[in-house]
Amino acid sequence: MAQRTTKEAVEAILEVDCFELQPFIDTASCTVDELVAKGAYDETNDAKRLELIERWLSAHFYSTASPRSSSEKAGTAAESYQYKVDLYYASTMYGQQALALDTSGCLASDNKNIKDGKRTKIQVLGSPRSCPVRYRYNYNK
Repeated sequence: MAQRTTKEAVEAILEVDCFELQPFIDTASCTVDELVAKGAYDETNDAKRLELIERWLSAHFYSTASPRSSSEKAGTAAESYQYKVDLYYASTMYGQQALALDTSGCLASDNKNIKDGKRTKIQVLGSPRSCPVRYRYNYNK
C-alpha cells in the first residue's frame, strides 16, 4: 500500500524540521497496513483516520530514535527529554495519541501483548525495500 501521511504533516506535530523521516513513515505505514489487513478499518471509508494514525505513529517512531526535548537550560547545560517509562506505543506522547485514534483497539491489544510477554515468535515479512519493518507475531494464548 502507499503511504498515507507526508513528511510535512509529521513535522507539523513534531514542531521541528526533522532529519530523514521516510524510514519512520515507512514503519508507521506498514503498521497501519497491518490494521487494514486485520479488517480493523476499511481503506476507503476510514482513510482520514488511517492517515492520522500513520502520522502520529511516524512521530512516535521518530521520537524513539530522536527523543524530543522537554526543557533546556543554558547555565551548566542541562536538557530534559519527553519520555514515559512504558513499552512500545505508550512510551511517547505521539504513540499514546495513535493509541487513542485507533478505535479498533488493535494497537492497544498489541501493546498489551508486548507488556504481558505474549510475543513468542517474530518473523520478518517481505524484503527490506518493500517494507522495512513488518512483522508477524504469534501470541501465547
